[in-house]
Formats: sequence, C-alpha cells, structure tokens
Amino acid sequence: MYIVFLGPPGSGKGTYSNITSKWLGIPVIATGDMLRGSIEKGTPLGEKVRKFLESGELVPDDIMEKVISDALDSEAADNGIIFDGFPRTVAQAEILQRLLENRGNKLDLVIELYSDDDEIIRRLSNRRVCPKCNAIYNLITSPPRDDNKCDICGTRLIQREDDKPETIRHRLSVYRKQTAPLLEFYRNQKDLKYFIIDTNGIPELARNAIRKKLLENGII
Repeated sequence: MYIVFLGPPGSGKGTYSNITSKWLGIPVIATGDMLRGSIEKGTPLGEKVRKFLESGELVPDDIMEKVISDALDSEAADNGIIFDGFPRTVAQAEILQRLLENRGNKLDLVIELYSDDDEIIRRLSNRRVCPKCNAIYNLITSPPRDDNKCDICGTRLIQREDDKPETIRHRLSVYRKQTAPLLEFYRNQKDLKYFIIDTNGIPELARNAIRKKLLENGII
C-alpha cells in the first residue's frame, strides 16, 4: 500500500505517518529528514539542497525524483511506502504517479492534515533538536529534563534554521501557494481514498480519527 501524508509544516505529518507505519507495517519515507541528513553528512546531495531547505524553498523536482526513485527501489519498500513531505506540487504528484506505474503500483490513500498557522508557528518555533543524536524536543509539549540539553547524550540542543518564526511564515506561504492545487488534484481522483484530519487539538484526538478512518475503510 502506498500512502501520502499532506499538510503544512508542523501539522504533524512526521508524528502521524510514523504511528500509521506501526499500524500497517510499512516504512515511512520522510523526505525532509532524508535531505537534512544528507546536509549533515556533507554528501553531494546535501550540498545541492542546503540553500533550499535553509530558505524554506521547495527542492527542485529533478532532485526529488531521484530521491523518491531510489526509495521505491529499496528492499524496505516491497510492501509499500508512507510518504511524508512528498509530493508538494501537482508536478511532483505526477512524478510519483509515473514512478509507481513504472513499477506496477499506484497510490492508494492520501491523508491531509489540517492545522491553523498560529498553532503551527507555536509548535515549530519551540522545537529543538540534538545535533549529535537527532533527538527532537518541544519546549512546550515535550521539553528536555535539563536546561535545553539532550536527555539522551547531553549535547546542547539547537533550533533549526527552518524552525525560526520568519522562516516558518515563509514556508507556510510557499506551502499555500504550491500545494493548494495539489490538494484539489488528489481530491478529484475518483479511485483514490482521501481523508482530512484536523490536528489542531491534542494529538490523541487526531490519532484516533486516523485510526477510525483506516478501520472504516478496511485498511487495518
């Protein structure tokens, strides 16, 4: 089964895609994490995408096509993939459709997550990450135990460039402009299941709503 999670940055795509992954037993391909990892490792891919991630701009389609193609060809993808962060535009959706069709597969489900901009800015601007072990914290909902230091390895936590308020606002603007047509593109596909989940409230409510939809549609 192939599933796409859509939603603005900070709407919970990472959280709920990983929960869904555990329910269904298929891996998550989080393109943002993959690209940030390539930057940290200093790979050629990382050098190509650094300026786009730091400015909040979309990574060019030719780069994303290579990343997704490699993911689809991995052994972990034999039973399907949950995509977190891709596609972001209609052009990327068409790339994904072509890549899946070339392998005899199709997209089965899109889950759109909705959250207010003010709530997104509050969540993301309070996010901190450990540069050593990549643990993620939130100063409001899941703070570290000891003064902004990682609970796991003790390294001082940092705020990513793309989690600063001014960058978040720009990322949201880019998302609204680029992704609105994508939502309409997927909503109009007759054979594609499409769920809309409100993630403004406590995480447990959204989690239960997703699970209910999956059960109602015979997916789990």
